[in-house]
Amino acid sequence: MKGFPIVKSRRVRSSPYTSRIEKQGVTAYTVYNHMLLPAAFGSLEDSCNHLKKNVQVWDVAAERQVEISGKDASKLVQLMTCRDLSKSKIGRCYYCPLIDGDGNLVNDPVILKLAEDRWWISIADSDVIFFAKGLASGNNFDVEIFEPNVDILAIQGPKSFDLMEKIFGKKIKELKFFGFDYFNFKGVKHLIARSGWSKQGGFEVYVENTKSGLDLYDELFKVGKEFDVKPGCPNLIERIESGLLSYGNDFDNQDNPFECGFEKYVHLDSDVNFLGKEKLIKIKKDGIKKKLMGIQLDTNKINLTKSLDIKDENGSFIGELRSACYSPHFKKVIGIAMINEPYCKASMAGKLEIEGNSFTVKVCDLPFI
Repeated sequence: MKGFPIVKSRRVRSSPYTSRIEKQGVTAYTVYNHMLLPAAFGSLEDSCNHLKKNVQVWDVAAERQVEISGKDASKLVQLMTCRDLSKSKIGRCYYCPLIDGDGNLVNDPVILKLAEDRWWISIADSDVIFFAKGLASGNNFDVEIFEPNVDILAIQGPKSFDLMEKIFGKKIKELKFFGFDYFNFKGVKHLIARSGWSKQGGFEVYVENTKSGLDLYDELFKVGKEFDVKPGCPNLIERIESGLLSYGNDFDNQDNPFECGFEKYVHLDSDVNFLGKEKLIKIKKDGIKKKLMGIQLDTNKINLTKSLDIKDENGSFIGELRSACYSPHFKKVIGIAMINEPYCKASMAGKLEIEGNSFTVKVCDLPFI
């Protein structure tokens, strides 16, 4: 299929790093939070192999922040998520499914607690800011809600720790997973978290000072030569192998957290109040009728631009394939699918039609690796 360029406008924003990544050979973009997000630098397979062995610098400025501050900030943040944040600590990141009044998912951000009355919600691809403003208005909360000027750089891969130590010193390696602290770069402080959208290890730099962020970007490539640093982006192969879910692709507002495997983040027995709590209690009691599962196909080709129906041997619909790629590790196509009961169990099978060819789908647990 022939590609078409994305027309840049105020509705589709570039990032401060766009000119640099275009010089470095970005070959594809997607749009994420109304912003350009690099989707490829040449071969996905080559980039995946490099990410697993070395270190990459990602422009993930499209991972926008919703800042909530003020007297009722903690009340509002808790109202939005089914995870109990009553014992949350300043300096920590928390993976938090956001839930609507029907118990369905609105987003699955990482939430950073900057202070008792100040939070950043680091969002996936949906307009959380309007959700937050609506709840604040409806509940007459005393809060301020806005999108701060934060453009994230992610440094990912097993050699990311040595690269970051070269720039920020040994203390950076002491950060615990999903912890954050402030580190100095040439006189400017940057909030850096031990996090990122890969399972290869790394950091995310929440850049507030754009000029310093650009200097840091250049420094990462200058210092990183000895670690074979390359530009990169969230890698489809690596994230599916690792079972990292994508809001809008693998699940959306028609799905609830139990269907998506988020049970450990649903705290129904706590005393905290959150949206959709009664609905989730009922869903848990009644049981789910579908579940996100892994699938395997014995083929080496797939071009998934929309969900594909999975059927049983009689031709009845049993689920839909939502994300997929060819995995060089498994030497077959793997994917993430929403599978109906009673088929959402490992070793169950179905059929999938791809370009006129029929393939057997083997259902399996997530993650693959």
